[in-house]
Amino acid sequence: MSYIQAFILAIIEGITEFLPVSSTGHMILGSSIMGIAHDPFTKLFTIAIQLGAILSVIVLYWKHFFQTLDFYYKIFVAFIPAVIFGVLFNDYIDALLENVVVVGITLFLGGVLFLFLDKLFNDHNKTDAPPSYPSAFKIGLFQVIAMIPGVSRSAATIIGGLTQKLTRKAAAEFSFFLAVPTMFAATAKKGFDYYKDGIAFDAHQINLLIVGNIVAFIVAMIAIKSFIGFLTKHGFRVFGYYRIVVGLTILILYFAGYQLSIV
Repeated sequence: MSYIQAFILAIIEGITEFLPVSSTGHMILGSSIMGIAHDPFTKLFTIAIQLGAILSVIVLYWKHFFQTLDFYYKIFVAFIPAVIFGVLFNDYIDALLENVVVVGITLFLGGVLFLFLDKLFNDHNKTDAPPSYPSAFKIGLFQVIAMIPGVSRSAATIIGGLTQKLTRKAAAEFSFFLAVPTMFAATAKKGFDYYKDGIAFDAHQINLLIVGNIVAFIVAMIAIKSFIGFLTKHGFRVFGYYRIVVGLTILILYFAGYQLSIV
């Protein structure tokens, strides 16, 4: 992997991780187009740079992380379903992650759903207040759906928040907060798996990881701030059309014989 390739993947990660468009689908396209999808280091790189994206949430919303313990308790309650399902169905989830067709289909179907979300959930009679404990748990159940590649963790949890009477802004922000333990746990697990496999880094790869995390951090900060304003004002329809285009692109390339790979 070159520095330019690392830079491009980090930009993709920073933009798509917190938007409801599936970072997995975009990593498939990005790494496959650059011809590095099958490189074991690419797979680790795309996971490790999530740390930069996580840090962007903590920096942007640092005041929330110095609130009462109630904030952490609700995040923990929402995090529980992902832990339980992740442990029970780990092998099945890994099998799905090897299926590019699943990613394309879920991106497409999710896009179709997004075309109707603004009518199903508007901000009338909604609240910006933090969710209750039962609501936090239900949002966590929606996050489990995102274990299907292509669904998008952000999309699932935002929709979960909308079903619990949160405004678009409140639902998106809670999705960001929930991403911190979820993504950190997923990154730690995958990193440990690679460590067990005896993968060692050379100086060049370490530099790539540093650059990747810095770029992902900066881009994610910009993406989060822009997304909140756009979502509040314009809703989900644009993201729906975008998901449909990306999903169809993945399916067309795959069935045309291009070697796409889950990273």
